[in-house]
Amino acid sequence: MVAVKLELPRQDDTIALGRAIGEQVRAGDLVLLTGPLGAGKTVLVKGIAAALEVHGRVSSPTFVLARVHEPGPRGIGLVHIDAYRLGGDVDQLEDLGIDTASDDSVVVVEWGEFVADRFGPDYLLVRLERRPDDVRVAELEPHGAWVDRPLPG
Repeated sequence: MVAVKLELPRQDDTIALGRAIGEQVRAGDLVLLTGPLGAGKTVLVKGIAAALEVHGRVSSPTFVLARVHEPGPRGIGLVHIDAYRLGGDVDQLEDLGIDTASDDSVVVVEWGEFVADRFGPDYLLVRLERRPDDVRVAELEPHGAWVDRPLPG
């Protein structure tokens, strides 16, 4: 597995990375995001959503756990999950009906590193960091089928 590391000096760069990921995703794909508060996870999801042209405004799903964005012209929806409040209790994901929605959607999970096994071996892990100079750093780590795909950067 070959990871790609990118510097994202501006918010627009984080959105552009999200768009680049969004242009490559397919229905059923899983993207896991990890990083501290303020690292740019939701901003990255905005870029993915823009590339997918899904319906609805993207915002953090912290208080609702998941937001489902209906497909746009590309025909692929977006399920945006915030696993922070699950506190490791991934069984709660079943209550959200993610399995059925993920067949025709891309599932993006913020704070998602601990739910990877729940969805299977094929996922893209994006680690985001915020440096003291306010530059974000993204490390893209492909797993399973993602290893054979070209990564942005």
